[in-house]
Amino acid sequence: MGPAFRVRSIDFREMFDDLVRAWGGESLVARFDEPTQAWMFIGVHSTVLGPAMGGTRMKTYDAPAEALADVLRLSTAMTFKQAAANVPYGGGKAVLAVHEISERGSAKRALLLERYAGLVESLHGTYVTAADMNTGAADMDVIGGSTTHVLGRSREAGGSGDPAPSTATGVFHGVVASVERAFGSPDLAGRTILVQGTGAVGGRLVELLSDAGATLLVTDVDRERAHDAAGAVGGGVVEPDAVIGTACDVYAPCATGGVLSATSIPKLRCAVVAGAANNQLAEPADAERLRESGILYAPDYVINAGGVIHLAGYETLGWDDAQMAARLAGIGQTLRNVFDAAEHEGITTAEAADRLALARLDAGPAG
Repeated sequence: MGPAFRVRSIDFREMFDDLVRAWGGESLVARFDEPTQAWMFIGVHSTVLGPAMGGTRMKTYDAPAEALADVLRLSTAMTFKQAAANVPYGGGKAVLAVHEISERGSAKRALLLERYAGLVESLHGTYVTAADMNTGAADMDVIGGSTTHVLGRSREAGGSGDPAPSTATGVFHGVVASVERAFGSPDLAGRTILVQGTGAVGGRLVELLSDAGATLLVTDVDRERAHDAAGAVGGGVVEPDAVIGTACDVYAPCATGGVLSATSIPKLRCAVVAGAANNQLAEPADAERLRESGILYAPDYVINAGGVIHLAGYETLGWDDAQMAARLAGIGQTLRNVFDAAEHEGITTAEAADRLALARLDAGPAG
């Protein structure tokens, strides 16, 4: 046990007990990997509906305790996402807390992934990993060399490839359902939609919305990428610091989470919030703030479930493209059900989504 481990263990003594007691998950694996000097965390929140499935996030943190908090929070959200998506998986997540993000394809990155794959394999299928922040299909190919408990490998390696297009398609159907509820018609023609974040999901979403006749406003911290995305669809560019307060019909956050808060919500000038970003609410009370402001909120883990549907459908359930298209379109219907329940029961759409997910968890695995 080297000096690095002893220093980092202080963070755990300060936060571990409170974090894990409040979590309520099934099991947590924490390993300091001496050869790579990385902390590896795997949170298995629930296996009620099947093996816990969730992405592997590679990120730098100021302290290991922050990575621990991340994996606990994210694994809980994955349980609700998988349940709302009605796929045969439970909720889990992994975090690789590193000093720096190593270059893709480098020997250093390969070593990290191979050693992490051994940790996944040691759980014997209780946890199934996939890509997440700073990881992709090529990384899943490396992991797949040491464990079968991985989804989202490249097509060349026998996987289903990048699930981002499916996530974008699901969000598109969610936007249509949200517009229909807010304005009385699903027609996007003439509707102004502000997409924040034009990465793999947001960029594809911009294209889908434009094809449906929407007027696009685009923003991204990468100005060049924002201008490219806007230029491709004849849209406008909004500076990142001007997003909150820009008038639009639909605000679609597709980048970082926590954008909906007690500070930002009063400044919103939209009728709908419907986007791909995870953890959009800074705190649970923000759902009520949105409702009081008359803004329809599409709960993030419902609308952005296309990725897990893609992975489960193609790699576990054997769906063809027609079945996948139908299930991604079904995200719109799930949101309609959530909106109906929220209106009927006088609760927020976030609470209605939670009740849907909890009901499926209570019912247990289908069949």
